[in-house]
Amino acid sequence: MKFLANENFPAPSLVFLLKNDIDIVSVLERNPGITDEQVIKIAVSERRTILTHDSDYGELIFKHGFRPNAGVIYFRIYDFEPIGPGQLLLNLINQKINFARSLTVVNEKTIRQRHY
Repeated sequence: MKFLANENFPAPSLVFLLKNDIDIVSVLERNPGITDEQVIKIAVSERRTILTHDSDYGELIFKHGFRPNAGVIYFRIYDFEPIGPGQLLLNLINQKINFARSLTVVNEKTIRQRHY
């Protein structure tokens, strides 16, 4: 699996995932300031799952028809340690969750997926 961390994905989580041999790149490091639509285009071209704290991706997918093949994981968590989203993702990867063609919404206790 390959991932694309949106600008709002915490840097400590990014470092944690890289140290755990996860293939992840950061929008903040590669293309700061780009639009969500541009993030999706990169994710599609590189077949990466988007990692974000931005709820707008649901609207882009289901209302405007943007369909990143590898999927989007929306972290709906508000009070967390900076490494928390990375730990949560690693746990999901270890559970062998399939993110393809899905908006996956996760918090500390639940996982919901809506396929497209």
